[in-house]
Amino acid sequence: MLPNLRCLRVLSLSNYQIFELPQSIEKLIHLRHLDLSRTRIKRLPDSVTTLYNLQTLDLASCEGLIELPVNIGKLMNLRHLDVRRTALTEMPMQISKLKNLQQLTNFVVGKNSGSRINALKELCQLRGNLCISGLQNVTGVPDASEANLKDKKHIEGLVLIWGGDTNDSEEERNVLDKLQPHAGLKLLIIAGYGGTRFLDWLGGSDSFPHLVSLSLISCLNCYSLSSIGQLPRLKYLTIKGMEAITEVGQEFYGDTSLIKPFQSLETLRFEEMPEWKKWHALRGGEFSCLLEISLVDCPELTDELPNHVPSLRKIEISGCQQLGSNQVKQLLQHLPPLEVLMILGMLNLTELPMELQGLRSLQELTISKLPNLKELPRELCRLIKLESLEIEECQSLVSFPNMGLLPMLKKLRIDDCSGLQSLPLPLPEGMSVMPFGGLLPLRLKTHNIWNCRSLSKLPLSEETEHYHTSIEDLSIRHCYLPKSLSLGFFPKLRSLEITGCVNFETLSIPDDELQNLMGIEIMFCPEMVSFPHGDGGLLRAPNLTKLIIIACNNLKSLPQQMHTLLPSLQYLNIGECPEIESFPDGGLPSNLSFFNVFKCEKLVKARMGWGLQTLHLDYSASAVYMMKKCWSHFQRSGYCLPLFPILILQIFQI
Repeated sequence: MLPNLRCLRVLSLSNYQIFELPQSIEKLIHLRHLDLSRTRIKRLPDSVTTLYNLQTLDLASCEGLIELPVNIGKLMNLRHLDVRRTALTEMPMQISKLKNLQQLTNFVVGKNSGSRINALKELCQLRGNLCISGLQNVTGVPDASEANLKDKKHIEGLVLIWGGDTNDSEEERNVLDKLQPHAGLKLLIIAGYGGTRFLDWLGGSDSFPHLVSLSLISCLNCYSLSSIGQLPRLKYLTIKGMEAITEVGQEFYGDTSLIKPFQSLETLRFEEMPEWKKWHALRGGEFSCLLEISLVDCPELTDELPNHVPSLRKIEISGCQQLGSNQVKQLLQHLPPLEVLMILGMLNLTELPMELQGLRSLQELTISKLPNLKELPRELCRLIKLESLEIEECQSLVSFPNMGLLPMLKKLRIDDCSGLQSLPLPLPEGMSVMPFGGLLPLRLKTHNIWNCRSLSKLPLSEETEHYHTSIEDLSIRHCYLPKSLSLGFFPKLRSLEITGCVNFETLSIPDDELQNLMGIEIMFCPEMVSFPHGDGGLLRAPNLTKLIIIACNNLKSLPQQMHTLLPSLQYLNIGECPEIESFPDGGLPSNLSFFNVFKCEKLVKARMGWGLQTLHLDYSASAVYMMKKCWSHFQRSGYCLPLFPILILQIFQI
């Protein structure tokens, strides 16, 4: 087909599962834009280099691409070459001939062949973001100097990546020195650098007056940081994987008599700093504009933290095992505007500080992996703007305190609190002080209780049903449930998930339709025997689109009258339910677009009664997929199946 499209200007094969381009691509001499992103191509044919009018070649996310054409220099009009997320190990020698190139997402320095880094000196039109990887393969300091990055004034973002262990840290330091970019740079990332310290040009108020974002990643030999605090417009700073750093001190801030350090910084993230022990805070308002701070996987950090950060909106502390209550108190002081607080993986934390009560603007609170936390403070009731509360992997937590209503709470998730034995019982209706847990706030929309195996009772009863009226998403996994769960408690319910509740047997259905219910998932509930039927009420959910029933070994029947009471059902997945013998009378809902049955031997044997021929399908769409083995079962039974253009049908016979 391609040879007949000689006037084609744009060709996009993005996301196609193709492994190569035909040689006939050379016929498209007017082609300007060729998009091969996210394909399985490993090499481009040499004929691509005859497309002299080509301006854009998009190879992003071609993860198998290992080389570019040797004669790529013939593409003299090429302006945009995107090779992000490919397997390239070098640039072709002719890359320097692409003098009109404006975008080159990654220049890969080869080890023994290919173009050297000095080829960049000819690419004077480069702009936007440039990544240079494989810098460990630079053969000498003169090559790095010839790249002439300092004169490429249109580059806004620069990424410098070394790979592998270094044999000469001084050589890498000298290479980095010669790769100094121009002063107008806005983004800089240095990763894998093997020198023991950074260059003076990285810090100082005059070096990069316009730099907004800086990331220093996996520079394993660096034992000190430059005067990053002197960068006047720096907003985003990430320091990650700096294994040799043990202290962050004066050098980090620079000369405070010249400029107020970090005067524009909004986001600060330290991550994977295994040897970092001390942070010498200046306590002089050095982070006056800071909005977010993250301390992640800094296991040895024990010393003081900054305690005067007036603009802070988000705090994340994760995997800092040596930090305790005192350091958290120190950080939380004088933070009325804080909106998000995440405390994770602090082994020494035995209690949450009372300073929480002062966080009147807090909207999200996550508490995770605190094995020694035994109780929550009553001061949580003061968080009147809290919208999301997540508590997970707090094995010593036994119960919740009685505390006031959290009026704005919309999401409550409790996960893997194995010691949790009970939630407080609610107070009688009408009382002004309401306990947490049993009395769910009227704004609560998402309620997840997962893996709390010691929990003997959930607050689901007639006395508390009026507190559940706002819940839209309910998920209960591996917890105690009563034998019958009444959906009448949840008039606004949109999705229901019940997983691994071994004593659960059935649902109790109200007489009214469940207008909002759109999804039901019930899995690994071996005692579930049936859906309600007869006088027990029928499942009337006119907007239900998804029904998943997996590993309910004793379940004998599916919801009755599915074809009329579940008219919107599109996704039906039934598996490992060996006792189900047939679908209800009337067959399947007519709007099914996905139907999957596996390890349901009795049900498959009764396939003649499934009523597949009653499905009203749109014959203009795509094809059906059926296991060949099961297709033959239908044929041997003399059953005539129609074509299923939109129904995706998968049936696995055991």
